[in-house]
Amino acid sequence: MIDIEYLKKIRLATRPLGQRIVANFLLLPNYRFFANVDIRIENIERIPRDENVIFAMNHTDRFNYWPFQYKLFKMKEFPFTTVWVKAKYYKNAFLAKGLDLCNLIPVPSMGYFIEEFYRKKFNRKMDRGIYRAVKDLIDGRIAEAGPNERAALEALQAMGDQFADFIQGYYESVMEKVAELSRAALCEKRLNLIIFPEGTRSVKLAEGRTGLAQLALHTEKRVVPVACNNSEEVYRGSLPFARSGRITYRIGEPLSVHDRFKAYRIGEPFRLLSRESQQRYREQFEGVTRIVMASIEGMLDEKYRRGCAAT
Repeated sequence: MIDIEYLKKIRLATRPLGQRIVANFLLLPNYRFFANVDIRIENIERIPRDENVIFAMNHTDRFNYWPFQYKLFKMKEFPFTTVWVKAKYYKNAFLAKGLDLCNLIPVPSMGYFIEEFYRKKFNRKMDRGIYRAVKDLIDGRIAEAGPNERAALEALQAMGDQFADFIQGYYESVMEKVAELSRAALCEKRLNLIIFPEGTRSVKLAEGRTGLAQLALHTEKRVVPVACNNSEEVYRGSLPFARSGRITYRIGEPLSVHDRFKAYRIGEPFRLLSRESQQRYREQFEGVTRIVMASIEGMLDEKYRRGCAAT
């Protein structure tokens, strides 16, 4: 399970060995010899070369950041990257080791911890209906008590009278470590950071979550929007092998607290990725998120857009 102890063991590298191995021994032969993958980055001159940035990219498939990383790596003009990835991908110990070697940062959700503690307690996977009800109970959103809600209440009681308070505190403690790793990546290790603001895969652009906005306002690092087109046609399954095709990345104008985010700048220290900050600065986080998502959407091909005007 991804917990504080696991995160403490992560050692981010300025020149990660895993990324170099993947680029040279998996992606290069795949893209050049076993398939013909044409990777294009439009407006690449917009990516700063003299500072570390946060890339905000739409998330169409499991691997749509790989061709982007590969292209930048081969150009030898940009820093290496780290990526926020879902903690659930670390359940397999072998895969987890590979992800660590590739310099990635696992980001658990509250739901991830609920499911993991339930599995440890009952030795079985959590039913989706019960999970939803448990999550609503913890968040205080239960409107009526049906079968799932009663089962959820029983599950919470079995996990301990104070489980709801415990899981919220535990989640915040882990996210504090995620925040520390993210700051270190950008400010100490000279890495660029790729974040998928949607938080999950979707061919059509979904609503953005505010984690990226929090990090941008906290570190005051520039955000570079990246619109990925056609990667899901090249990476069609769950295996890391590309088919022939063209993937086009379009780079937006960098955004920062010195220009587009200026109205949302927070002029005092705040705890990154905490519930307190989310409640106190919700308007600022959501405002920055809207700007980022609108920039990405404006560069996407029609089939990836949400179908409504960006605000």
